[in-house]
Amino acid sequence: MALIKFAGVEENVVTREEFPIEKAQDVLKNETVAVLGYGIQGPGQALNLQDNGINVIVGQRKNSKSWDKAVQDGFIPGETLFELEEAAQRGTILCYLLSDAAQIEFWPTLEKHLTPGKTLYFSHGFGITYNHQTNIVPSKEVDVVLVAPKGSGTSLRRLFVEGKGLNSSYAIHQDASGNAKDKVIALGIAVGSGYLFETNFKKEVYSDLVGERGSLMGAIQGLFAAQFEVLRAQGHSPSEAFNETVEELTQSLMPLVAENGMDWMYANCSTTAQRGALDWWKKFYDATKPVFEELYQSVKEGTESQKSISSNSKENYREGLNKELEELRNSELWQAGKVVRSLRPDREYEYEK
Repeated sequence: MALIKFAGVEENVVTREEFPIEKAQDVLKNETVAVLGYGIQGPGQALNLQDNGINVIVGQRKNSKSWDKAVQDGFIPGETLFELEEAAQRGTILCYLLSDAAQIEFWPTLEKHLTPGKTLYFSHGFGITYNHQTNIVPSKEVDVVLVAPKGSGTSLRRLFVEGKGLNSSYAIHQDASGNAKDKVIALGIAVGSGYLFETNFKKEVYSDLVGERGSLMGAIQGLFAAQFEVLRAQGHSPSEAFNETVEELTQSLMPLVAENGMDWMYANCSTTAQRGALDWWKKFYDATKPVFEELYQSVKEGTESQKSISSNSKENYREGLNKELEELRNSELWQAGKVVRSLRPDREYEYEK
């Protein structure tokens, strides 16, 4: 493990150089990794583990799209693909990758098969951190660990196939075996992590929930919508408003920020853009910081987790979700974006004439 300074603060980081895949294979050679849930994270993690030579089985409900996807991906019913309970019984490391609501529902069944010596693996700290709401309290006789890739399962798989990696956090909640650290790092490397940084379950879920509601999705959609609507109200066309709000950011500027940082991008844009950005960023900071503070407190107090549990447990949850997504999809902002994307040089022209 390496100590690396991030903005002057030392953190423990594990890289593939010091913990190569061969070492991960050796640590996991006698394990059966059961990936329970083949939805968001399941496919990427299961396929990467399998390609890295780890003994993997998948647990998924039959007669579902996810079951069919697992079959299409090469998992064989009765050999490497089973119903959830049978996979939980067969596995020695149980990767609990169901949705948060489904984890709560399935927990009484899973708990029966979480026998002494097994390992319970999460990619999200939700169930353990909010156990007063989820009732997920593992036996003290099992290891409880976490590997949380910092991106979608689709990105995890794509970057693995490209020979790259997606950075992940890792945490140990319980070390019953005395070997939890080697196991969690081995699993992190084997699922395709570029490097692993140390955290705990609580910090992982707090930062994750804030990020999803904040700069990763909620806040950025709010900013997009606000700027787009102001431009439209002032007479700008939908294409111009979308290009100046979304397209230039996502296609031109953010890749440069990802590669070199915001300071580099500021230094390499026009002097007019520099002046405007330097003048206005603190105003946006002042306007949004109180919102982020309110958001963090809501996450910390368990308000956001309870909202999620209550909403996702409703029988008509999917119907309500689809209505909200439809509202986004049909907004002028994203209808304009659909056409703009079709006009990118690398795409066939599929716009409506």
